[in-house]
Amino acid sequence: MGLFERYLSLWVALCIAAGVILGNLIPGVFAQIAALEYAHVNLVVAVLIWLMIYPIMVQVDFSSIKDVGKKPKGLILTLVINWLIKPFTMALLGWLFFKGLFADFVDPQSAGEYIAGMILLGVAPCTAMVFIWSQLTKGDANYTLVQVSVNDVIMIFAFAPITAFLLGISDIHVPWETLLISVVLYVVLPLVAGALTRKRLDKGNDHSRIEAFVNRLKPWSIIGLLATVILLFGFQAETIITKPMIILLIAIPLLIQTYGIFAIAYFAAKQLKLPHNVAAPACMIGTSNFFELAVAVAISLFGLHSGAALATVVGVLVEVPVMLSLVWFANRTRHWFEPHNAE
Repeated sequence: MGLFERYLSLWVALCIAAGVILGNLIPGVFAQIAALEYAHVNLVVAVLIWLMIYPIMVQVDFSSIKDVGKKPKGLILTLVINWLIKPFTMALLGWLFFKGLFADFVDPQSAGEYIAGMILLGVAPCTAMVFIWSQLTKGDANYTLVQVSVNDVIMIFAFAPITAFLLGISDIHVPWETLLISVVLYVVLPLVAGALTRKRLDKGNDHSRIEAFVNRLKPWSIIGLLATVILLFGFQAETIITKPMIILLIAIPLLIQTYGIFAIAYFAAKQLKLPHNVAAPACMIGTSNFFELAVAVAISLFGLHSGAALATVVGVLVEVPVMLSLVWFANRTRHWFEPHNAE
């Protein structure tokens, strides 16, 4: 795990502070950036999101899907958690806290936007960081690759309908055209670009060229993430200064969701008698989020200044320290899992 990944929460926190400060010092600059949009897509943020997502997609090897029938239990566990449980528990927690417990602290419109941001996080399963979590738990790298590749294919077709359904029953207006544009722009096109790039670089099955290419892109990916955080908090600087507690209010249900989903997945993995090197990565994939996609779609659907965009960025802030704590727990409980072969 590199220096950036290990201290991601610190860098994000520093960029949050920078965004809030700059947003109050030079609000006119942020207003000009916010005005640069087409079809509800901010052009500056779109470029930054692509800088984040494209290197991730280059790492996904879709040829591994041919092994989907091997060791199906771990894959089934991941898919059930990602697509049948996690989005709905996230929505439920959003309603419980922002329509119930926190209703006196936020106005109804903001509450709806925070719920929307949480839903977007819940419907976006992790694609990139999960390789790190798998490595730290000594997971089966090839099996993790199969899980991620299958998830990405499903995401093309399932992300928009599930998102629209959960937003709709939350009484949040769903602009279908914008949602579909977001899926094409931030899922389909990066996947296609990554697959084409991988095919071009991986001639002779020489993965070293892909690794070298991704390493060259990594600094730009980091810049894209941190610059997006600065912009988002710069756009919302005034709101954050007047309502500093909102970050904590958003973080509480996100923390409950993350630890709760991991507990469900880890218990199920033990009941399925999965080996630890399959169980741990399967649970990590089901627990963590593709926050880059969630941020991009939140901006497209609700705007740069929205509570939904803010909620997705808070997801970035809390994810890494929480996931590192779960890595520690998974490694300490390795003895819970007998050395069965996954079936």
